Amino acid sequence: MPARVAWPLALLCGVVCSLGFDPVAVPYAMVVGVAGLTFVARRLADARKRVVLATGAIFGLAFMGPLIWWMNAVSNGAYVGLVLAETVFFAVIMLALRAAVRLPWWPLWGAAVWVLGESARGSIPFSGFPWGRLAHTAIDTPFASYARLLGMPGTTAVLFLVAAMLLALATAHTWRARVLSVGVVAALAVLGTLLPTGVAGPAGTRQVALVQGDVPGVFLTWERGEIFDLHVRETERLVDRIQQGEVPQPDALLWPENATDVDPFHDARVRDGIESLVAELGAPILVGGIFDGPTVDTAYNAGVVWEEDGPGERYVKRMLVPYGEYVPFRRALGGIVPRFDRDIPRDMLPGKGDGALRIGDFTVGDTICWDIAYDGIVRETVNAGAQMLVVQTSNASFTGTAQPDQQWNISRLRAIETGRWVLVPSTNGISGIADASGREVARAPLHEPATLSADVPLAGGSTPALRISGWLELLLGTLGVVGWWGGFRRAKGVR
Repeated sequence: MPARVAWPLALLCGVVCSLGFDPVAVPYAMVVGVAGLTFVARRLADARKRVVLATGAIFGLAFMGPLIWWMNAVSNGAYVGLVLAETVFFAVIMLALRAAVRLPWWPLWGAAVWVLGESARGSIPFSGFPWGRLAHTAIDTPFASYARLLGMPGTTAVLFLVAAMLLALATAHTWRARVLSVGVVAALAVLGTLLPTGVAGPAGTRQVALVQGDVPGVFLTWERGEIFDLHVRETERLVDRIQQGEVPQPDALLWPENATDVDPFHDARVRDGIESLVAELGAPILVGGIFDGPTVDTAYNAGVVWEEDGPGERYVKRMLVPYGEYVPFRRALGGIVPRFDRDIPRDMLPGKGDGALRIGDFTVGDTICWDIAYDGIVRETVNAGAQMLVVQTSNASFTGTAQPDQQWNISRLRAIETGRWVLVPSTNGISGIADASGREVARAPLHEPATLSADVPLAGGSTPALRISGWLELLLGTLGVVGWWGGFRRAKGVR
């Protein structure tokens, strides 16, 4: 296949893949796009490496460009930089995929290569960017249940096999090959509908409420403490409704990320306000906030359990956003890009512990914003004893974009994977509750104060994904390297 044909096809496949995510969210669009890219890879068997790399780069630009358009809300430079970084990954992935699909049983080798590429993208540079995974498009399809069995890496592999079988069906020359392809896809789909989902080891229930206080205007235009005041007022309304019998008494209340940007450990007014609310509510509050770091130019993005007798356990966000929450190479870049020092005056410091927090007489698994997209973070938190998952988030900077919807779907898929309900308190949306089968139980209106409440089943058990997904990712990644090398050696031998 000449480059003049391969490159437009790669561009088309990238755009099609992006349509599998919000705001469009066409079911199976990414499966079709990956099938098309694999077709191109097979047709480029004898192409020069630079042609293959360019093909992968074009796909990456066409895929990631529309997918993360919302990154422009941070800055145009952050958007361009992230898209270009991801494009480099897809260029290399295409080279590995071209090698792997030369081998016998190429659908299996191709699946391993795709998982390898996702693992690399989600790990480097800095903390990586695990967005736009093939597994993420499984939500609301029969393939979502594979997340509970195989985790995200295994679900990606299953969907790649579906894509490969669709390609085999489209290019088959015999009825036997066509029947085999249809049979594999049908078997995977039927198995997906039969796989169990739901709470892993039911362990009673707890009444949990979450507050969405909203934000006072356009991002970064409000005064310090205004968001805190909004969450206090909405919590006071919740107390009134409880006293009037309109809402059940909660066992715990959840506030979102950045519900206070004033550190209650150093501000008496904020501390007294929180403790007064805890006393009035008769339940502890998981407070999300920006807390002072060890120096004047550092801070922590954390969730703190606040009981009647004061603060308790805390979780500090581990996967921080470069050039969003901290500035790598600040000294070198500060003079070149002055807005870094203006908009991000303090660097967030990452936490080290898991997010399993004791609140009242049960344990929540706290993740903060993008933490929920990282397999290892979620797995460690649940294995540490979390009986439900909480995603404290503040998507105020992404108001009006597809980012909150994309993150919400990842959270729902995590519910299936872990066998735990997921509760998402956000400053201004999306705030919601999903059950352990990934179904939306409740969702607050966007961009206005709101409270959600639910009797949440606790989970005391594990799922197969929690036990094997880390090892499965390692195995598939290793097989991806082997397939890449094997395909390279096979081509060299043929030449």
